[in-house]
This record gives sequence, structure tokens and C-alpha cells, in this order.
Amino acid sequence: MSKAYRWLLPHPLLTLLLAVVWTLLQNNVSAGMIVFGVILGVIIPWITSVWWPESPRGFHMGRMIRYSIIVIWDILVANVQVAWIVLTVPNSRLKPAWIVIPLELREPEAITLLAGTITLTPGTVSADLSDEGHSLLVHVLHTDDPDAVREEINDRYQRRLKEIFQ
Repeated sequence: MSKAYRWLLPHPLLTLLLAVVWTLLQNNVSAGMIVFGVILGVIIPWITSVWWPESPRGFHMGRMIRYSIIVIWDILVANVQVAWIVLTVPNSRLKPAWIVIPLELREPEAITLLAGTITLTPGTVSADLSDEGHSLLVHVLHTDDPDAVREEINDRYQRRLKEIFQ
């Protein structure tokens, strides 16, 4: 049964997401729209599954939810901090920095999440990934201590992503 289930629904969460999004986009919650959304949710992932990479092993959804809450909080706090920097620090006193973050992560999904998290957080941008995938180049808008920023990224994000993708 498991093999047939995986063949029919290669990405069950995507199936559910597509069905919900289709229904919401129609502005009409009816049985017909829900059924058509489920049909699209089954067909689209099934047709495109040959291009999808294998799912990461050992993914912990509970830890991912906690990580998402932390990231949302950090985005809110960073918005206020960047606004304060823009309003109070003259351009001549800004201290931008390029920081190399050594990566302990090896899964492409985890590295992508880390780079996306850094870029989503105002004041920081992921600029480049080394050819071997062992380090990430990050630009910071304003910092007095680049080493502290590196440690914060490692402790706050990379450590948690390692736990999520065990």
C-alpha cells in the first residue's frame, strides 16, 4: 500500500496546499471547487515528480514550526532595527561588512533555508555560496562586530536547521 500511495501522492503536503489554494482563489467554496482542487493537487505533483529531488531524510516538522516562529520574530525585530539605523545613523558612520559563514549543513534544502532566512531578515543578504558548498557569503548593513553576527547566525539559525534535518 505504501508504494502505491507514494506513486499516487508523491508530495502529499503539496497536494493539500494546491487544493486549498485553488479553492481560495475561486472565492467560491463548493463541493465542485474542492473536488477540482484535489484533482489538481494530485495531478500536478504526480506529473512534475520526476523533476523533484528526493525528500530529505529525518525532517522534523515540530522543530521546523518552532524555527519558523523564531524567524518571523527575528524579521519583525530586524525591521525595527533597520528602520532605526536608517533614521539615526548617517551614511558616513554606517559599518557594512561582508561575513563568511562556514557551513556545517550539507543538505541542499537546509542550506537553501539558511540562505533564505538570512535574506528575509532585514539588514542581511546572502550573496554567494562557495563552489563546494562549505561557506556562505553574507552582507550586513551595519555591525560593530562581524564575529558576533557570524556566531548569532550559527547559533540562532544553522544549529536549529541541523536539528531539523537530522
